[in-house]
Amino acid sequence: MQKPPPKPTDATEMVANALSLAIHEHRLAPGTKLGEDEIGDVYSVSRTVVRAALQSLAHVQLVEIQRHKGAFVAHPSPREAREVFEARALLEPRTARSAATRATGRDINILRQHVTEEHAAMADGDNGRAVNLSGLFHIEIARIADQETIGRFIETLIARSSLIIALYWRRESALCESHAHHALVQAIADADEQNAEDLMRSHLVDLNSALDLRERPVQTRSLRELLQQPAR
Repeated sequence: MQKPPPKPTDATEMVANALSLAIHEHRLAPGTKLGEDEIGDVYSVSRTVVRAALQSLAHVQLVEIQRHKGAFVAHPSPREAREVFEARALLEPRTARSAATRATGRDINILRQHVTEEHAAMADGDNGRAVNLSGLFHIEIARIADQETIGRFIETLIARSSLIIALYWRRESALCESHAHHALVQAIADADEQNAEDLMRSHLVDLNSALDLRERPVQTRSLRELLQQPAR
């Protein structure tokens, strides 16, 4: 039975958020060992704080804690990659449909801002940040749909998707197919439920087609070097 996440302290939450961002922005690759001492040195916190942060990330499946070996950035298998995108394809088209019936003007502006920031990241060549922003865009659609239980599932699936993309992405041009998010925002703004649902479904099919489900080597740069890269 999975243990509940520890109650966060400010320091624990700071470290967990920093590690989560580094994972989502692909500065920490799947399979990277997360040494407690090294993380503690980078963020000037105790091993107790680091351990609690790693436990909280393990609870949301971003980190795997292996007995007698330590903590590692989660490393989804090809089978799990397929299952994650199959699950997203089941849930997110209906969520997009619901969002089209509920979105306010403020919601549309938030979605458009996400797209603008995503494109800016791509223009800067920062594909890790672009992928992270893309995931936040999908989470925002789930929020607009006002389906709390499904939204939590989608948030977890998107976190796993970030790891999957870091491992198995083979077609960077797919990241630059900006029309997909633009078209989705427009369909939601137009309250066009069917179009929003269809666009989300085809978008997820396209993302899935951009994966090459073969194993990738783990990078060997030091954890300190990876964590001290500036988050953009």
